[in-house]
Amino acid sequence: MKKALVTGGSGLIGSAICEALANEGLHVLVHAHQNLEHARQVVEKILSTGQSAETVCFDVCDRKATSHCLYNILESGPVQVLVNNAGIYDDATMAGMSFEQWDRVIQTTLNGFFNVTQPLLLPMIRTRWGRVISISSITGVAGNRGQTNYAAAKSGLHGASISLSKEVASRGITVNVVAPGIIQSPTTDKYFSDSDVENLIPIKRRGTPQEIADVVVFLASKKASYISGQVLNVNGGMF
Repeated sequence: MKKALVTGGSGLIGSAICEALANEGLHVLVHAHQNLEHARQVVEKILSTGQSAETVCFDVCDRKATSHCLYNILESGPVQVLVNNAGIYDDATMAGMSFEQWDRVIQTTLNGFFNVTQPLLLPMIRTRWGRVISISSITGVAGNRGQTNYAAAKSGLHGASISLSKEVASRGITVNVVAPGIIQSPTTDKYFSDSDVENLIPIKRRGTPQEIADVVVFLASKKASYISGQVLNVNGGMF
């Protein structure tokens, strides 16, 4: 049974991805840092359907702790599907943004990508098959006022993933990015009214976490073996 690690697996999109990958027969490592109880609930739901999962807890910003946890995971075999979903936002216009706000977002989203992905690569390469999928945002593609830190972190994932895809392509490993648009959640419901959605999204509705999970499942499958180094925009036709 192949193992999949989903960082930020306790959130709305992360939990949908975990459940979808488990339904495809993978053993899913549901990662959390501060929201471990929700990760446990995701695992319980997966186990109740007869699928396989467990929780893992570490801070992706802490390189030493992350490496230690991943070393323990790798003792039972390689992780062949990695979904980098952990990330935060801390918004402010750049003129009023603190150094701490900038560093916190970059550290979690972009440095976290490196801290998790790098230790898993050689074991994955040895199997000559793997999938690395990172969850970005429409902000990483188009930018957004008040989110220069978030846009920098997410667009950084794009460049890193495209470069990594070229490094591992000959070993049967694909590397891609999924960039969601406005996805249904308490946060987006707060910031985007129904009229905003009507004006901004040609499809005239918010996306769902399940729709993002469906794209991830496809990219993680053998059917997507010729897709690599791509940023897939899943945004209802916003641009």
